[in-house]
Amino acid sequence: HPAFTPHPIQGWTPDFIPYVLSEGLDADLHDELVPVTAEEAISTASRLAAEEGIFTGISGGATVAVALKTAAKAEKGSVILAMCPDTSERYLSTPLYATIEADMNEEELEIAKSTPSYQLLPGEDPVLAA
Repeated sequence: HPAFTPHPIQGWTPDFIPYVLSEGLDADLHDELVPVTAEEAISTASRLAAEEGIFTGISGGATVAVALKTAAKAEKGSVILAMCPDTSERYLSTPLYATIEADMNEEELEIAKSTPSYQLLPGEDPVLAA
């Protein structure tokens, strides 16, 4: 609908506040509302995959981006929890992984093989990047 602005953070509401969130806001059940851009969400999700091996979606990237912002101003020794409730396999065709090469290098192939459930399609050999 033309009245709504599309956003890439699947699982998060578009341009309206759902009733359950509205109730929580009205009851003051939150400490702070922290904005996060789509670019921050995608960048953080990509970093989680590349640097930590955490395969999460764009909303998971947004959640961790907010946790990082919170951690930057938290007291030393604070505990911050960020939950990423899904994997990003359903987002492989989204902007989240647009920069990831389809081919694996030797190191990536060895990491894949170290996973107990590792498998390729029957009869397929991985294409190794040069």
